[in-house]
Amino acid sequence: MSAGDHLMTVHLVSMGCARNDVDSEELAARMEAGGFRLVDDPSEAETVVVNTCGFIEQAKKDSVDTLLAAADLKGHGPTQSVVAVGCMAERYGRELAESLPEADAVLGFDDYDDIADRLRTILDGGSIEAHVPHDRRTLLPISPVDRRPASSGVSIPGHGTAPDLSATMAPASGPRATRRRLGSGPSTALKMASGCDRRCAFCAIPRFRGSYLSRPAAEIVEEARWLVDHGVKEVFLVSENSSSYGKDLGDLRALEKLLTGLDNVDGLEWIRVSYLQPAELRPGLVDTMLATAKVVPYFDLSFQHASGPLLRRMRRFGDAESFIDIIESIRSRCPEAGFRSNFITGFPGETEADVEILADFLQRARLDVAGIFAYSDEEGTEGATLDGHVDEDVIAARREDLADLIDELVSQRAEDRVGTRGRVMIEETGEAIVGRAEHQGPEVDGVVTLVDSAGVSVGDIVDVDFVGSDGVDLVARPVLT
Repeated sequence: MSAGDHLMTVHLVSMGCARNDVDSEELAARMEAGGFRLVDDPSEAETVVVNTCGFIEQAKKDSVDTLLAAADLKGHGPTQSVVAVGCMAERYGRELAESLPEADAVLGFDDYDDIADRLRTILDGGSIEAHVPHDRRTLLPISPVDRRPASSGVSIPGHGTAPDLSATMAPASGPRATRRRLGSGPSTALKMASGCDRRCAFCAIPRFRGSYLSRPAAEIVEEARWLVDHGVKEVFLVSENSSSYGKDLGDLRALEKLLTGLDNVDGLEWIRVSYLQPAELRPGLVDTMLATAKVVPYFDLSFQHASGPLLRRMRRFGDAESFIDIIESIRSRCPEAGFRSNFITGFPGETEADVEILADFLQRARLDVAGIFAYSDEEGTEGATLDGHVDEDVIAARREDLADLIDELVSQRAEDRVGTRGRVMIEETGEAIVGRAEHQGPEVDGVVTLVDSAGVSVGDIVDVDFVGSDGVDLVARPVLT
């Protein structure tokens, strides 16, 4: 019997960031619409699809290990093929296919629209040549406002609409979301744009994700309605650079208008914005975020470092003082606002003085959450060509010291919230009742454990008093009414 004669089973593994999770849900919808049945157990699948991450070395290693583990299933059950998709597959293409023969195919973004047909070809014994990677920034015009018509023939993950998908997978009116929820929690990511026009010296993402392209606001709002119909109470707006939203739509206030439109979606309770560039954080955007009822006061700001000279070398903007000004300006209006960021140590040319500036900034900023990454060269980036590379052992030591400092500081920040009030969205009601406060993003920003809170359900939003802390996590008790 050929693959086309019966409903084939597929297991999908999603690696990396929330943006990739949205892409996985698009792939799931396309596979299901194309005649595949998704299964939760990889050992029960005839094909395993791994949506890889190609961001940093550890993420790439994790993706390869996952592909190899899936390949080990072949010959021990129904599993016949293992397919790599996603950022690592797009970035390396044929090189990955040649170095990883255990994978039966390495498919790029251009294969997403026809993913079901590609999988059927593989399961029928055919082969698909791995794509040759290219700079996806060349697929769209340089001028952002010229990109909308040109984008129609370009495959851009997370931007798909498909009028032929079943009514059970899309709203009854408006553009139908190419999406099939893979989780059941009350919060999920919602892609607002893809790609990036920035040229940060350490980052290869624009090369394989392409130029910045916003999704039309009406499409995003309609998808939010669909998500609400599928159990979602909170949308987490994601992109490579959310503060650039709308620049290709010819409207510099497009993000403010989008937030207002989402605020009017019935059943949606929380709106969270991720990955804002400090240099693009307009006063009007902050005003809208703080004044719009459903937008939680959560500021995910991409600082990357605090030393002005080193940031210029990174092709970034700002310095410690300008960043502190941003934080203090927001806190003066909303003391309970949450702040998170990521930082890189060991970029070529970083000195001990630069590290001291970063450490001092972290102590003054009092962030709720911060990630610290050790710099490593990425192919095709300017950073890899710079002089002044820091010894790997020195980078590792700096990262460890900064990570220890961050752990202490975010614990202190959590302690500062003890004795205050907030709101928590319930996510688990098993042996413990666990949720997240408004200042905590999904999965990476800590959780709140509730005590004395019988009768609550997943998705409920509860007013609480914070009564304790454990590292970045908090303990809370519902406010008595």
